[in-house]
Amino acid sequence: MSDWSMYTPLDIESLKMHKAGRPGKIEVVPTKPLTTQYHLSLAYSPGVAAPCLEIEKDPSLAYDYTSKGNLVAVISDGSAVLGLGDIGALASKPVMEGKAVLFKRFADVDAVDIEVDTRDSTEFINCVKLLGKSWGGINLEDIKAPECFIIEQRLRELMDIPVFHDDQHGTAIIAAAGLINAVHMTKRNIGDIKLVINGAGAAAIACIELVKGFGVANENIIMCDSRGVIYQGREAGMNQWKSAHAVPTPHRTLEDAVRGADVLMGMSVKGAFTKDMIKSMAPNPIIFAMANPDPEITPEDVLAVRDDAIMATGRSDYANQVNNVLCFPFLFRGALDVRASQINDEMKRAAAEGLAELAREDVPDEVAAAYSGRQLRFGPEYIIPTPFDPRLITRIPVAVAKAAIATGVARKIITDWPAYERELATRLDPTADRLDRVFSQVRGQERRVVFAEGEDERAIRAALAFRADGLGHPILIGREEVVANAMRELGHETTLDLEIHNAALSDHNDRYRDYLFDRLQRQGYLERDCQRMVNQDRNVFSACMVAMGDADAMVTGLTRSFRVCYDDVTAAISPAAGEKVIGVTAIMARDRRVIMADTLVHEVPTGEELADIAVQAAAAARSLGLEPRVALLSYSNFGSPSSPSTQRVSEAVAILDGRTVDFEYEGDMSADVALDHDLMKRLYPFARLSGPATVLVMPALHSANISAKLLQKMAGGTVIGPMLLGMEKSVQVVQMGATVSEVVNMAAIAAHASLD
Repeated sequence: MSDWSMYTPLDIESLKMHKAGRPGKIEVVPTKPLTTQYHLSLAYSPGVAAPCLEIEKDPSLAYDYTSKGNLVAVISDGSAVLGLGDIGALASKPVMEGKAVLFKRFADVDAVDIEVDTRDSTEFINCVKLLGKSWGGINLEDIKAPECFIIEQRLRELMDIPVFHDDQHGTAIIAAAGLINAVHMTKRNIGDIKLVINGAGAAAIACIELVKGFGVANENIIMCDSRGVIYQGREAGMNQWKSAHAVPTPHRTLEDAVRGADVLMGMSVKGAFTKDMIKSMAPNPIIFAMANPDPEITPEDVLAVRDDAIMATGRSDYANQVNNVLCFPFLFRGALDVRASQINDEMKRAAAEGLAELAREDVPDEVAAAYSGRQLRFGPEYIIPTPFDPRLITRIPVAVAKAAIATGVARKIITDWPAYERELATRLDPTADRLDRVFSQVRGQERRVVFAEGEDERAIRAALAFRADGLGHPILIGREEVVANAMRELGHETTLDLEIHNAALSDHNDRYRDYLFDRLQRQGYLERDCQRMVNQDRNVFSACMVAMGDADAMVTGLTRSFRVCYDDVTAAISPAAGEKVIGVTAIMARDRRVIMADTLVHEVPTGEELADIAVQAAAAARSLGLEPRVALLSYSNFGSPSSPSTQRVSEAVAILDGRTVDFEYEGDMSADVALDHDLMKRLYPFARLSGPATVLVMPALHSANISAKLLQKMAGGTVIGPMLLGMEKSVQVVQMGATVSEVVNMAAIAAHASLD
């Protein structure tokens, strides 16, 4: 194992995450069933010969018979990786895998990473050209200038699929969208603005070329590099790409050029812009400081000297983030869907205009919910949409596809645009965003979350990750010396200022003992029993901490079973008034999302309890973005065969019939019928569900728990939970085998619930 002392806690967690389980971040999953010999004969020999012969006759049929039409290659030589520089092809692979994940996550585009181990541009071009029949598009990534210009241009000439260098054009598209809106907001004419850009690399040159396409006058743009202004006649440090943007000007320094400028853009280095420069700009200056990870000047420094500036950076912790993920997944989505032969300037401008228009529209409540309820409205702090805006997947691809068709580079013509928008909307799982939204809602709220098993390595790592991600303030319960030793084992010389409470030595013990004794004295507990529980049981101590308002939420379960944890917690925290305490598990596969309940508490629920569980589970489904269609499950269908266990389910349906509920429900029914709507309507045409069930109410705890855990280990989808609902205070109990990520997720869910 290498020396990790150079790394931050976030770096160490990233190393562990990339290595855990199946190494890396991507895998290949078949899209067709391969469960029988017949299936294999269709997918491979001898059946596969038929599509091969069809493609031989008509190469365009590769889009119909293979994944080509939804496949992008992310290709790099590793010569300019993030802020790491030339680290080589192999070392760039984690970044390229990450880019592939973003393609899938945001636009359902399959992507494969290709690392080409050469610094010879001709070799690189030939490699990509010869492999090019495999993909529907190519995303060039992290290739240094000027080679990136040569490579992209030559590949565009040689290939009949989109070739796009995201470092150049992705940044330019987002920056252009922000500029359009900033100019609009300050009531300027884009043709009249004076723009200064610091940096002369790939992104800066692409940005200049794109904004010129929107009408910014060539003579009004001054570009600077590390030697100063790029002016006509300059010889030092010049190349053909810089020379194309040289202008006649008396200015020789960035400071001179900025004086009186309307817009200042930076794609350079931290600290390149000074307060004096910002002071010298025109009224209502527009400043895009896009150096990463640290901008040329911070918004705080700008605000210190100007209160009329519009500011954007490349960072997520400031307003108006210039984030390429707003562009490349959706740009390729539209290009692939019309089988475009290239991504041209009109398609780039369409993407930028679409982003600008989206930011000017009323923002949906669900977007505000993803940002801690902050009302996002078009204004100085909202000129660029946010990455979690669900409208991006329908708006930007449509704009790009229309531009491709209008300019004649599309080989598939879309005529029914509403149908295309509906198709786009169904590509992304609406619940896949849910954890991201939960995280966004709790960021900045500073919720105090107790990690009850604070001496466990997973709890410590989860607490560090929870804090590093800005999700709240973690509190570890444990002995400080034990925590410190565990931290040293993790490579940290200190406890990194984590808040740690030793239950046996806490100043709050007397308060917690009195509170607990007041609750339990009529249940046979003596005062000394309560004192011992507070001193020695970390779950009880943590629950008292939450109950008494010293913390907002807690998470436990790593070292004890659910029942033990639940009994400990309920000694100090009661069920919420009028609520049943239940466990719900969300299971999210590619084409199916279901909520299962009750997976934690009620061993054999009565009909009344099953009805209550159905109501609470339906509400949980809605909170995760699912429209609840509730199936009350059994091994029978509508009483056949009948038994005492099926009668409980039938009774629950009758009870729901007597209530006013706002969701569909049906039962008793078997799981296969509940999840296969065609089968349901064929066998039971009277069934009341309008589609396959999204909420499964299980008849007993053993069946619920077994089913949830089987699916968790074998289904291949994402599992959230079990989540504990119905407690007076926010508590979550993870499973003993929970990973660090799962603990962080449940801590965030606990923090989120405490906001209600």
